Amino acid sequence: MPRYQILVEYVGTNFRGWQIQKKGSTIQGLIQLNLSKLLKEKTTLNGSGRTDAGVHAYAQSAHFDCKSKILDLTKFSKSINFFLNDKGISIIQIKKRSEKFHSRFSAKQRIYRYIIFNQISAPVIEKGRGWHVRKTLDLDLMKKGAKKLLGTHDFSTFRSSSCHAKSPIRTIKSIKIKSLKNKIEIEFKSQSFLQQQVRSMVGCLKYLGEKKWSLKTFEKVLKSKKRELCAPPAPPEGLFLSRIIY
Repeated sequence: MPRYQILVEYVGTNFRGWQIQKKGSTIQGLIQLNLSKLLKEKTTLNGSGRTDAGVHAYAQSAHFDCKSKILDLTKFSKSINFFLNDKGISIIQIKKRSEKFHSRFSAKQRIYRYIIFNQISAPVIEKGRGWHVRKTLDLDLMKKGAKKLLGTHDFSTFRSSSCHAKSPIRTIKSIKIKSLKNKIEIEFKSQSFLQQQVRSMVGCLKYLGEKKWSLKTFEKVLKSKKRELCAPPAPPEGLFLSRIIY
């Protein structure tokens, strides 16, 4: 059976996340429904991973199999986007892959980006695309905290209680923090993340930046492996799945 990979851009605001659920609209569910209609066969869409309710994506990766080869990928892309675009979803690329390719298990790195608007006034044009934090954040302190997160650790502190991952051990390859005109971007790169890990790390970095915590406290919280010591997770509207590297 031919296998195809799609890259998906979406605004997660009105969805209950990527993964299909019993109740509520999901990105995976809506794409899978329209794929099945266009291909005229029951189709299963496999994503590179879940994104929580309200989280956005620049290029979520997914794949599906179908009985017959799609002859015109450009036409197919236009057809499915006709049904998806007004819902806040767009298939930005589709290409044929070998049967060995798997959107989840073939992934070598996942890159997430978190946006903070660090200003007094609430953003209007980019409303719902970042976390509005009024108190001035100390970027140097946040960068020092980010260095503590690099490498391989037990990230139980930053793991949601509903996370089903077999192990809390993860390796953070890089964290980049930059600021431009009160807009702070934090980029995280790892092969995989625990449920709510990125948002929880951002929440703790924000506490550090606000000087609610010292660097010593931040490190103590990381090493504690206790979820109850974690700062409140950053809201989902600031989180974007940027890219999947294969």
